[in-house]
Amino acid sequence: MPGFVGTAGVIVGLLNLAAGVFPRFRHSRMHAVAEVLPGAVSPLAAAASIVVGILLLLLAHGLKRRKRRAWVAAVALLPVGIAAQLGYRHSVFGAVLSLVLLVFLVWHRKEFAALPDPRSRWKALANLVVLGGASFAIGMVIVSSHPHKIVGSPSFAARAEHVLWGMFGFEGPIGYTNQVDYTVGYSLGALGLLTVATTAYLAFRPEHPAARLTEDDEARLRELLATHGARDSLGYFALRRDKGAVFSPSGKAAVCYRVISGVMLASGDPIGDVEAWPGAIERFMEEARAHSWTPAVTGCSETGGQVWTRETGMDALELGDEAIVDVAGFTLSGRAMRNVRQMVKRIERNGYHTRVRRVRDLEPEELARLQQAANDWRDTDTERGFSMALGRIDAVADGDAVIATAHLPAGEGEEPGAYGDLKAMQHFVPWGDSGISLELMRRDRSADPGMNELLIVAALQAAPDLGIKQVSLNFAVFRSSLERGEKLGAGPVIRVWRGMLIFLSRWYQIESLYKFNDKFQPRWEPRFVVFRNSRDIPRIGLAALQAEGYLELGLPRVLRRRKAAEPRPCAHVVERARTAGAVEPAA
Repeated sequence: MPGFVGTAGVIVGLLNLAAGVFPRFRHSRMHAVAEVLPGAVSPLAAAASIVVGILLLLLAHGLKRRKRRAWVAAVALLPVGIAAQLGYRHSVFGAVLSLVLLVFLVWHRKEFAALPDPRSRWKALANLVVLGGASFAIGMVIVSSHPHKIVGSPSFAARAEHVLWGMFGFEGPIGYTNQVDYTVGYSLGALGLLTVATTAYLAFRPEHPAARLTEDDEARLRELLATHGARDSLGYFALRRDKGAVFSPSGKAAVCYRVISGVMLASGDPIGDVEAWPGAIERFMEEARAHSWTPAVTGCSETGGQVWTRETGMDALELGDEAIVDVAGFTLSGRAMRNVRQMVKRIERNGYHTRVRRVRDLEPEELARLQQAANDWRDTDTERGFSMALGRIDAVADGDAVIATAHLPAGEGEEPGAYGDLKAMQHFVPWGDSGISLELMRRDRSADPGMNELLIVAALQAAPDLGIKQVSLNFAVFRSSLERGEKLGAGPVIRVWRGMLIFLSRWYQIESLYKFNDKFQPRWEPRFVVFRNSRDIPRIGLAALQAEGYLELGLPRVLRRRKAAEPRPCAHVVERARTAGAVEPAA
């Protein structure tokens, strides 16, 4: 039913918009249908018809998602439609239909109970740009829709000037006959008023903040990870502070998520006791229903996917594989490791050396230098990653993390660089008591190629002394498809799919990550995406790309506020950092 109402809103909105813009359309048979549809207005009220049409288009998506505020706005517009039918056209039939729909919406008001989405005031500026541009385009059509009643032959520039002046409520340079100038003037003024009014509403409405990891939630998650953290290599990434968390009724399990473009996106498996997972998943689904968000999970294990699909009725699709290296079986010997071995030896001969330590063992000055280097060596404006990224290096909050660094002493007569002899780094977060997961790789652009191979080998060789038995490397998307597609006898479908993946690798490093991970002879653990239905997959994919930082739909860089990539640390973390003399991590 909400979907039907939303679709009806789109149709009626387009009909109203066309009725206000095109004068001949207002007298056509098509408009005879439009005038009896809910929310339609008199063909003589061109300005009102345009405004109502745009508003209905804006409300349609909210009605489809059962948003309460969209329902309130639609119910408020319907009496306006009823008044227009009776006051302008004296259409009892149209007024009765509008009244019937109004009663129907009021009767089913409980179905439109979805809460607002997280929002920010930057949407006001986006509305000004997008709706302002659309209003200008519609205005150009309005100005040009009366060709036989325009005085003279105004140029395109004159028409554009007339639209701009009209949207601000002033007369433009173009003249009309038969009082058409009033219709055009009112229509342009209505467009300008609508743009200003909606922008002002978005700018001054109460802000509904996005989910953030609270101080209490972080403490509870750390307790769960201390007991169950060894079960999932992605578990520690639940401590990203731009995620929200919902807990099971018993408090023994939790699901962490972000909301992006209307998608409630969880990552990895639920945290905590497997027996309590269903309770946390149920709370997650309740939250999604309350806000009419699209629920989805990315990067869960096979066990996690089975629980998600069993408890929710959703479906699962293999997304890729996680590369895991068992420390006890790792060696540089053998033909399979020849390329890695040769690269590491070559770099070492060039004078590089490595150090692998727990982050808590770093001196404050070195920690600050590493944080600054990680920030400066980043390719993008913000930290990339969501499912396998923490986004910070913090000796207080994440002291058990491991940092691997590569160094090259300055030659005789050379000045040290901005970060001393530091040339590259890798940051690993804890995976239970005996594992680590790679979350960050950064290098100086002047360093020799092969820094990542050098540091991974160094971390694996130092792992036994640190009590580490397994290391999780990068996640390879669609790895099995790439592997099967290059084998002898692969079918045409898998070959075409592999070709598409290789093409996309120009931007998203799909093939290169697989090839890089495969150098270390890992075991591959499949990871899955869980979704409600197939038509949600494009939307979930878009949200996942935004979450991972590969697609940014925000404002241009010059228009953004200066802010850190991560929210500021919780108060107790800051206080402990001051006590320990640690430096706050750079974004």
